[in-house]
Amino acid sequence: MSKKLVAYFSASGVTASLAKNLAAAIGADLFEIEPDVKYTKADLDWTNKKSRSSVEMNDKASRPAVAKKLSNMDEYDEVFVGFPIWWYIAPTIVNTFLEGYDLAGKTIIPFATSGGSGMGETNAYLANSCKGAKLVEGKVFRRNVSADELKKWAEEVVK
Repeated sequence: MSKKLVAYFSASGVTASLAKNLAAAIGADLFEIEPDVKYTKADLDWTNKKSRSSVEMNDKASRPAVAKKLSNMDEYDEVFVGFPIWWYIAPTIVNTFLEGYDLAGKTIIPFATSGGSGMGETNAYLANSCKGAKLVEGKVFRRNVSADELKKWAEEVVK
């Protein structure tokens, strides 16, 4: 039986709620990907081209610092990585998180929340950050997804 981790970045709390529900549904450990410098409401204003999130997302090489690292990543076989969709991909802090570990032999499963878009080109932008791992196609979930739906998805996606 493989050990599972649900790691997530949440700017507003929506993804955090989903991640906690997923972890409970599949019996996984939970880890929050926290930025070294917290995002303010102004930072998250996607309509402002000079906001922090806009600047980071316009520079695909941007790697915002994370506040802490997970000390036991080597124990996990399946890593579910959650985030809000920003500009049709994962926020670049997710790349920072993934690139901080040796992921060889692991399965990386992205999941996301969104105000209306799908996964977009998420996997294409995450692939280089998952060297040696199997990166599977992710999924966007509604805010009110049931625990049963999450469990069923998690079981199907890692087959």
